[in-house]
Amino acid sequence: MIVFDLACDCGYTFEGWFQDRQDFDKQQTAAFLVCPVCDGREVRKILSPIRAQSFRNTGDESSHMKAAESKQSTRVADSLETLQEFVEKNFEDVGTELATESLKIHYGVSKPRNIRGVTTELEEKKLQEEGINLLKVPMPVKCKNAN
Repeated sequence: MIVFDLACDCGYTFEGWFQDRQDFDKQQTAAFLVCPVCDGREVRKILSPIRAQSFRNTGDESSHMKAAESKQSTRVADSLETLQEFVEKNFEDVGTELATESLKIHYGVSKPRNIRGVTTELEEKKLQEEGINLLKVPMPVKCKNAN
């Protein structure tokens, strides 16, 4: 498959997907290409923005890939840490009482609030049956620095 940016004489630009360059040429010659805005058949291919990056063939590819993967791992770890801080700050920790508290809130026995905690698989199943959906968030263990 190949994607071309196309333009109509009316000024509208859009994408066209084709099997290959010859498929585009056949459809254009047969006037099968139609503008989705004005139904015009004066459609032409226009330049598409592209980005290409190359590496010297000196083993740099491997070091660039490792650096990119390391940078991505750092971003993921930072995002998880930010998420953990947000949850800890904005959600009350009810521990193993998460299922019980969720049911109380669901049925109006307790006031609505953000809560977090842990459940068993059986408790999760019962909450789902009651129409309560949980959002599982991975909470990384914080390292405690020994001073």
